[in-house]
Amino acid sequence: MNKSELRRSLLQQRQSLSEMEWRQKSDRICTHLMGWSKFADAKTVLAYFSFRREPDLSPLWVHHHQKFWGFPRCVAREMIWHRWQSGDPLQKGAFGLLEPDATLPILEPSQVDLILVPALACDVAGYRLGYGGGFYDRMLSQPRWREVPTIGIVFESAYFPALPVDDWDRPLGGICTEAGAIELTE
Repeated sequence: MNKSELRRSLLQQRQSLSEMEWRQKSDRICTHLMGWSKFADAKTVLAYFSFRREPDLSPLWVHHHQKFWGFPRCVAREMIWHRWQSGDPLQKGAFGLLEPDATLPILEPSQVDLILVPALACDVAGYRLGYGGGFYDRMLSQPRWREVPTIGIVFESAYFPALPVDDWDRPLGGICTEAGAIELTE
């Protein structure tokens, strides 16, 4: 199965989750993250607003006010990360995603301790399958972002032994599913 076919299949599978099942699995992912030292030690965390039944991480920023949170705005072909806290303005941006207001402070890689990376699927080597836009691939391949620890966020049903990999794909440093958190070497 090629990447396009796999994306279609995984999106259908994820969309078929009931609201209750999606919520329970998302909550378990949050629980595993909160118990993981990489997350506990991080002061500034980049995350995402759930879209198309991605695991919902909102309990993390609701319960962890002591952390600084960053969320992306898609501008042209790159992501610009803005510091955001609950109550700050959001708007629908590119692709219908919720994005922080452009006037919020921008976060640079040197200010970031951890990136929670959304994925359609991940494999045991840390490779991820995204939506195909290449936003995370481009960002994570830049030297200034390479040293920031990454954790792929995915449901267990989309955690595979291996995924198709291209030359530009870069493995993540860990994976978190509702079954647990797995640290990999970056």
